[in-house]
Amino acid sequence: MMPLAPVGFDLDMTLIDSQRAILGSFAAVAADTGVAIDPAGVRSRLGIKLEAELAHWFPPEEVDEAVRIYRAHYLTLLQPLTRLLPGAAETLAAVRAAGAKAIVITAKAELPARLSLSSVGLDPDEVIADAHGPEKAAVLQELGAAVYVGDTPADMAAAAMAGAHAVGVATGSFGATELRAAGAADVLASLTEFPALYREIIA
Repeated sequence: MMPLAPVGFDLDMTLIDSQRAILGSFAAVAADTGVAIDPAGVRSRLGIKLEAELAHWFPPEEVDEAVRIYRAHYLTLLQPLTRLLPGAAETLAAVRAAGAKAIVITAKAELPARLSLSSVGLDPDEVIADAHGPEKAAVLQELGAAVYVGDTPADMAAAAMAGAHAVGVATGSFGATELRAAGAADVLASLTEFPALYREIIA
């Protein structure tokens, strides 16, 4: 049998709940620099690249230093404050059992992405870091991915742009209406529903 096309997954708030680690790291950056950072604003944009988020709070010439400070705190906080989202392990197992690769495509940098995954016991077939929006679409096209699963409108738009089946999961900051409006073909309350849906997609 020919192997099935890969399935792509976003990371933050799709496979893992990293919100406490992220918000804690931004709070630490605010404390270290004296720059006020509104956690509600950060939460509303979860999923974008770190540099893009910090650009909301710092002038361009200070973003690189803010990134350095954030990453130092995040590497300390990620293990105790990251948890596995329900159904994530079973979802990756279902993809592999069908004969496809499970590939994480995330805006996170590679080191924190891999450490976050290992902290919750997830071991995808591949991790592609530093990709957001149209960059994810390009990666999905290059991989020939059949499905992309994510929690943000940008994820759904990237999947649609790449011609992949867009599956939204409402475990982040966005609900079904927003995910469908961005191109989701299906929206799940959690990844516990994904293995059954995946069997339907590949049937």
